[in-house]
Amino acid sequence: MDMQKTQPIKDKRDIQRLKQYYLDKRQVRNYALFTLGVNTSLRIGDLLALTWGDVYNFKCRQFRDHIAITEQKTGKSNQIALNREAVKALELLKESQDNVDSDRYIFQSREGNNRHIDRTQAFHIIKNAAAELQINGTISCHSLRKTFGYHAWKDGVPPALIMSIYNHSSLEITKRYLSIDQDDKDMVFLKLNL
Repeated sequence: MDMQKTQPIKDKRDIQRLKQYYLDKRQVRNYALFTLGVNTSLRIGDLLALTWGDVYNFKCRQFRDHIAITEQKTGKSNQIALNREAVKALELLKESQDNVDSDRYIFQSREGNNRHIDRTQAFHIIKNAAAELQINGTISCHSLRKTFGYHAWKDGVPPALIMSIYNHSSLEITKRYLSIDQDDKDMVFLKLNL
């Protein structure tokens, strides 16, 4: 396997360890960034560009059921359901911020007025936490997107549906993308005792 290839976080315990790491350090923004990343399958550029209006209906005073975005990379429109974990992280972040309105970026940079953190900073937020927790593999921002698909696959989501979420043209691309390897295949044989 190519060790430079970004990998999903395959162990759910490592996902929980990363979330707890950010909470323990009182890094609520980073916790929300990570949690939203693994629960929405959004690319980091689309994640960082989210505003509070994208996830929260200020008129109704409640979180939206879906994020409606136009993906930066593909230009395609997409609707992504916000699950319980994503909403929980967003609620915590909203409570921790003073100035929340529909036009403000969710993942605020400390530099400038209403600027989101950049991709490099996001990369360091994810990479440094994974390194400090000694999580194996090449972990980066793109790992969050891959983690979503990997665990969807492990939970039995039909491959065609995962392909559709990622806009992949073949199952082979999706398998490579999710880093499905011999260990994953072995688990099927060892678990299925007929």
